[in-house]
Amino acid sequence: MIQIISGRKGKGKTKYLLDMANKAITEAHGSIVYLDKNSKHMFELNNRIRLIDVFSYPVHSYESFLGFVSGIISTDHDLEQIYLDSFLKLSHLDASEIEGAVEDLKKISKDHDVNFILSVSEDDEFLPQNARECTIIAL
Repeated sequence: MIQIISGRKGKGKTKYLLDMANKAITEAHGSIVYLDKNSKHMFELNNRIRLIDVFSYPVHSYESFLGFVSGIISTDHDLEQIYLDSFLKLSHLDASEIEGAVEDLKKISKDHDVNFILSVSEDDEFLPQNARECTIIAL
């Protein structure tokens, strides 16, 4: 499953995403990973959630981002959820390219039974239909 929190920069998406992750870990039977562009939010996350600073690795394209995510999934068979803060920056995409990414993540989610929760810095009305269908919060 893919869930999207959308809205322009400064609308509170990260706070909402952090709260969701912290709540989810209390009910999780497996592990949760939080991907971010730095480690700034380390102390805001429950210590059972693994925070990964994607920008500290050589991830410079969408293809390498998918490989990075696939590597995380392949090494943790108990992985339940991956939270992706600033998804467009992490994946090296802009909003006009998100349609294919949503389809890729849906397939990975289905094949490996991992849920993705993304924050996307774009107004919901400007997202493609497949992304709007996944939007749970539009700020």
